[in-house]
Amino acid sequence: MSLYPDKEPAITRTERGLTISGTRITLYQIMDYIHANYPRHLIRHQFYLTDEQFDAAISYIDAHYKEVESEYQIVV
Repeated sequence: MSLYPDKEPAITRTERGLTISGTRITLYQIMDYIHANYPRHLIRHQFYLTDEQFDAAISYIDAHYKEVESEYQIVV
């Protein structure tokens, strides 16, 4: 049971892969910058994400790192 049943999930799976909801930005694009050791505030500004969108993406990556990294390696 969700604490916010009417709230849209922050990360969705689309035909492009794991995507930040309401955008065309994939987590794999974010991973490119993480792997290049960009500071997190620069990554957020690079993609014009809100704090909420960026925090959701980073939280998802942190919580599911093995899965996201595995998919990222397939994409690149």
